[in-house]
Amino acid sequence: MHLIDNLQYANWSEKIFRQMREGCVDAVHVTIAYHEMFRATVTNIEQWNRWFERYPDLIFHGTSGDDVRRAKREGRTAIFFGFQNPSPIEDDIGLVEICHSLGVRFMQLTYNNQSLLATGCYEDEDTGITRMGRQVIKEMNRVGMVVDMSHSAERSTLEAIEISQRPIAITHANPYFWHPAKRNKSDDVLRALGQSGGMLGFSLYPHHLKDKSECSLTSFCQMIADTADLMGIDNIGIGSDLCQDQPDSVVEWMRVGRWTKEIDYGEGSASHAGFPPMPNWFIDNRHFGAIADGLRQQGFSEKDTHAIMGENWLRFYDENFGAETA
Repeated sequence: MHLIDNLQYANWSEKIFRQMREGCVDAVHVTIAYHEMFRATVTNIEQWNRWFERYPDLIFHGTSGDDVRRAKREGRTAIFFGFQNPSPIEDDIGLVEICHSLGVRFMQLTYNNQSLLATGCYEDEDTGITRMGRQVIKEMNRVGMVVDMSHSAERSTLEAIEISQRPIAITHANPYFWHPAKRNKSDDVLRALGQSGGMLGFSLYPHHLKDKSECSLTSFCQMIADTADLMGIDNIGIGSDLCQDQPDSVVEWMRVGRWTKEIDYGEGSASHAGFPPMPNWFIDNRHFGAIADGLRQQGFSEKDTHAIMGENWLRFYDENFGAETA
């Protein structure tokens, strides 16, 4: 089994990289931009290059599915880059290809707010994919950068699925039927995602869980079973949204960036807008085995458990990270 977590934004350190190895995590999609413009994003890539140089026995930069296989063979973790906002491409479609050449493999079209490309899930009105958004999706399809709609609103997400000539991803979210968080996705979105060959990564961020930090492993795995019935066993995986060791000030940065002078509490309460405790069965990268065990107890076969824990994402990487073929 190849173990893939398709979204983390941890406070990276040698400790976390070693925990990835203890947990036998073969690949992690990491967020390298929230609100950064292009040059600041390059600075973040420079930091990752230093980590790759410093910890070559633990991590390396992944750009293809074969890098996941290599990571497993060599006992390392392949790190894949992604954006949670299109801000790094600014208003320049040419930067899509530049970012792909720098190793970026996922880009959200929005992060909560309206962007130049689409509408975020916190806006009152969802006007769908913009004129620029249509062109950027076409360019992302061409070069092999995956459209990610994790923080996008309903109409925008459905339009992205329709417009994109290649499958899109919702890298870190859960079904709305299980827990009605603003960022969780409707049955209509999940059906369309599955029918188009797209992927959903189940989030372990407590605000997206039923009963939040008290969510049980049984409840989580039952939700996965129900979602598999809705959109297909081949279209689901893990996207934990693990924000390990981050200070609460980073939550403020995620939600506020530089677009407002006020505090945006998002899905947290005004009394505590920071990171909630993780459920006790998933604290860090060493605990993916608990999810696999929970899936088996839920009745998933060994093959289907492996599919959810990483094989589905690996197939998706193989098919979608390269340039479009004629």
